[in-house]
Amino acid sequence: MLDHVKDYYGKTLQSSDDLQTDACCTLDAPPAHLQGIFTKLHDEVVKRYYGCGLVAPSALHGLRILDLGSGSGRDVYVLSALVGEQGSVVGVDMTDEQLAVARQYREFHADAFGHANSNVEFHKGYIEKLDALGFADNSFDLIISNCVINLSPDKDAVLQQAYRLLKPGGEMYFSDVYAD
Repeated sequence: MLDHVKDYYGKTLQSSDDLQTDACCTLDAPPAHLQGIFTKLHDEVVKRYYGCGLVAPSALHGLRILDLGSGSGRDVYVLSALVGEQGSVVGVDMTDEQLAVARQYREFHADAFGHANSNVEFHKGYIEKLDALGFADNSFDLIISNCVINLSPDKDAVLQQAYRLLKPGGEMYFSDVYAD
């Protein structure tokens, strides 16, 4: 299953226009408090976005955030602006093509948001196996995921890994497709 997902999001899709369903597509207009940030995002990062809506609290300054299934980095970069230079955002994705897009624009977004240095990093890995990436227990204030957990064949492992990585009092926010 994961190979099919990797091929679809890495090779088949070249932009959100190529999606075979609109189940995970949101309206074009972001919330008012994020509109200024969205105008600063690189066009290619936005074009390769396949999520179903960024969900995160509004007070994020200085936090360390993990994005599960970060894709082209759109949500990572929005959160990068919100956490400021004192915070950091880490994206994890299994798709080489998406990671290449995300990594290509690190400095572009640091400049766009007025940061002296980039406060983001991207890791190749599986969200079911975050322990393989060497993240310390209790190392993230917030974990987000946008239309990705539904694609995992082992959702229990994803949630167990997220719980392990969250600091005491940390929170997880996700937007996803669910059917019963």
